Amino acid sequence: MIKANDPHLKSWLYIEPGSDFPIQNIPFGIFKPKNRTNPRVGTRLGNFVIDLAAIAELGYFKNEGILSREVFDQPTLNDFIALGKPVWRNVRAKLSEIFNFENREFWNTPDFREYVVYSILDAEMLMPVSVGDYTDFYSSLEHATNVGKMFRDPGNPLLPNWKHIPVGYHGRSSSIVISGTNIHRPMGQIIVGDDENPIFCPSRNLDFELELAFINGKQTKLGERVSTKDADDYIFGLVLFNDLSARDIQRWEYVPLGPFLSKNFGSVISPWVVTLDALEPFRTQGPKQDVPVLPYLQCEGASNYDIHLEVFIQPEGGRENRICRSNFKYMYWNMFQQLAHQTVGGCNINVGDIYGSGTISGPTPDSFGSMLELSWKGTKPILLSDGSSRKFLDNNDTVIFRGYAEKEGIRIGFGEATTTILPAIQ
Repeated sequence: MIKANDPHLKSWLYIEPGSDFPIQNIPFGIFKPKNRTNPRVGTRLGNFVIDLAAIAELGYFKNEGILSREVFDQPTLNDFIALGKPVWRNVRAKLSEIFNFENREFWNTPDFREYVVYSILDAEMLMPVSVGDYTDFYSSLEHATNVGKMFRDPGNPLLPNWKHIPVGYHGRSSSIVISGTNIHRPMGQIIVGDDENPIFCPSRNLDFELELAFINGKQTKLGERVSTKDADDYIFGLVLFNDLSARDIQRWEYVPLGPFLSKNFGSVISPWVVTLDALEPFRTQGPKQDVPVLPYLQCEGASNYDIHLEVFIQPEGGRENRICRSNFKYMYWNMFQQLAHQTVGGCNINVGDIYGSGTISGPTPDSFGSMLELSWKGTKPILLSDGSSRKFLDNNDTVIFRGYAEKEGIRIGFGEATTTILPAIQ
C-alpha cells in the first residue's frame, strides 16, 4: 500500500468533513502568498495551503532526494515533476508524516506552522505547469455515439476507426488557463441554416466539454515508445479540464482537418494536480472493448478510475444549477492507452505536456458531458432555476466543474475549474 494513502491517517490541521483535500490527497500546485512576490510549489490540506519551499528550507526533504528548496521555489511544477515518481511518492509520504495528528513535534511548534501554513484565502493559485504541448482525445463511447447520431448516421454513428484507436488531435497549449480565468466568446465564420456562404460573428453555439486531463511527468527521446504497462510511471496526475468549444464554428471548419478556431480560444484547468498515487484506491475496470485492439494498446488489470464529475451553470446574479453528473470510469479508451498511442509512432513527449480525455459522457441523458448532448443540438432546452433556459452557454454564465473519488469514507477531490463567459471582443 502507498504509505500516504493510509485511510487511518488524520491531520493536526483542521480539515472539514467532506473536504476534497484530506491528508490522503496531498496534491501539488503553484501558489503565490499574499505577503510574498514569488510563486512557489504548495500542497493543500483542507482550507490550508502548505509552502513546500519553506519545508525544504528547513531541511525536511533531504532524505526524499531533494537537497535544496530551489526545486520548490519555482513558478511551475515542471522541475519537481522531472525528478520522477519515486521522489513524488516520497514527498507525499513525508508530508503525510509531518502533518499526521500523532506528530507532536510539528503540532506543538507555532513557528513551524506560521512559516509554512497559509489560509487558502491568502493564496493566489497559478498555472501548475508550463505546458509545452497539448493533445485532446475523443475517447468516450457515449459521446462519440451521440455526436455520430446527431451529425452522421443514427444507425451507424461511429466511424470505422473509432474502436481501433484512441482518436485525438494536437491542440493549442497557449490558451490553456487556470480556473478563475474568464473567457471571451470567440468570433469566427459560421453557416446559418442552409446558406452556402458563411458570415463572421460571435459564436452562437458556445459549449463546455467535461474532461479530465493528465499531465506527463517524464521525457522521452524522439523515436521512443511508452507501453501501456509503463505509462503509469509517466503520468504525474490529473486535473479537471473544461475544453470550451464553439460548435457552430467547428461545424464549418472541421472538414477536412478537424477543429481549429473552434477549440483554441480557451481551455480551463483546476489548480491542484491530484497524483495517480492518491487515486490508486479508486482504480476500476473500464467498459469492455468489444473489438479486439492491437497488442500495443492492450492493458492488464484495472485501468480506469472511479471519479465522480459534476457540471454547474450559474447565470449572472443567479444560483448554481447542476446540469450534468458523469464519471471518468465510463471512458472507453483509458489514459494508458492514450499515452501509448501518442508515442507509438516515435513522438517524443516532455514534462508538463497535457492530454485531455475528451468529453466524458455516461449512458444516461443527465450524464452527457456537453451542452450539445444535454440539449440534443439545441432541440431540448435546459431549464434553470431562475426560469431561463439554455441550449448553449449565454454571456455572463459561469461554468463550474467539480470532481472527486470516494471510497470507505475517504474523499479525494480536485476542487473546482470555473470560468465566466464574457461577451465577444468585436
